[in-house]
Amino acid sequence: MLAMLILGIESSCDETAVAIVEDGVTILSSTIASTKDIFSSAGGVVPEDAARRQVEFILPVLHATLAEAKILPKDIDVIAVTRGPGLLGSLLVGTVTARTLSALWKKPLIGVHHTFGHLSSIWLHAESTPEFPSITLSASGGHTDLWYRTAHTNGKLLGSTRDDASGEAFDKGASMLGLPYPGGPSIAASAESGDEHTFALPIALSGEDTLDFSFSGLKTAFKNTIKDQKLKDNDPQLQSNLAASYQFAICGQLVDRIKRACKQYPEAKEVHLVGGVSANTRLRELVRHALPNTVVRTPESIRYCTDNAAMIAAAGYFMHQEKEGSALEEFETSATLPLDAFIS
Repeated sequence: MLAMLILGIESSCDETAVAIVEDGVTILSSTIASTKDIFSSAGGVVPEDAARRQVEFILPVLHATLAEAKILPKDIDVIAVTRGPGLLGSLLVGTVTARTLSALWKKPLIGVHHTFGHLSSIWLHAESTPEFPSITLSASGGHTDLWYRTAHTNGKLLGSTRDDASGEAFDKGASMLGLPYPGGPSIAASAESGDEHTFALPIALSGEDTLDFSFSGLKTAFKNTIKDQKLKDNDPQLQSNLAASYQFAICGQLVDRIKRACKQYPEAKEVHLVGGVSANTRLRELVRHALPNTVVRTPESIRYCTDNAAMIAAAGYFMHQEKEGSALEEFETSATLPLDAFIS
C-alpha cells in the first residue's frame, strides 16, 4: 500500500504552521511561525494583529515546509486545514490558502476541527502504536475536555469546563502574579522553586458526581490569596510558593477527573494528555503517580502539545481513513465549531 502524504495547515490563533505528514504518524517537515513574543507585552493575543501576522507568514512557512521535506506539490495526496474553532480572521487565512492550493494543485481538501488535531497528536512519531479505547484529556487555553475514545472518530465526551479553560486559568494566574504571557510556562518556571503545599486552594466540583471542570472559582480564590499575602516584587519566594500552589490546584482538578473516568471505564487501555496544558511537567508527574499501572501518553515532543500543523495533517489522515468520502465534503470556516461532527 502506497504511503499517503498529507499537507496540514493550522492558523486558528497566533501560530502560522504548515507540515507534511506521512500516514498520520511520520513528520517529514513541520514549520511554525509564532507571534507569542509579540503579544507577550499585551498580555494576550490581539485578534486583528494576529490575522495580519498570519497573512505575512503563511506563504513563507508553506515554502519552507515544502523545501525542508523536498516535496513537490504533485507528491501531496491530500490537504488538511483547521476549519475552526478559533479566531475567525486567523482561520480564514489558513482556509483560503488551503482552498486555493486545493484548486491549483487539484488535490482533495479536508476541514479539520482544531481539537481533533490535538487528539491526533499522540500518534506523531510515537515509539509504539497508541491503543484504543483510551481516556483522553484535551486541555488548552480555549477548551478543557475529557473523552472516552474507541477510535479516532468514535467516542464519547465525558466532561467539559463549565466556565474557563485550564490554559486560560494559567494565563490569568500568571497575570495576577506579574508573570509574562503565556501563563502556563511562566507559572511552571516560577513554581519550580516554590512549595505547592503553602496555600490550600480549592479543587472545584470535587464533591459532585461529575466529570466536568470549573476554574472560575479557583481564580477568584487565588486573587484573594494574593491580596491577603500583599505580594510585592521583592519577594520572589512568596511568588514561587503562590505559583506552585496554583499550579497544583489546577493539575489536581485535572487528575481528579481523569481518575474518576478511569474508574468508570476500566476497559480503557491508555490515558492520553494532549493540548498546550499537557506540556506541564507537574501534570504529567501527578497523572503517572495517580495511575501507576496505566499507560499514560503525551505528545512525543512539547512542540506537538501546542498548536501545530502536523497534528492537523494527522487528523486529516485519520478522518480520511475512517470517514472516507464524507471527510472530503465541503465545509465552512467557523470561529465556533462543535466537535460532534468529527467524533460520534
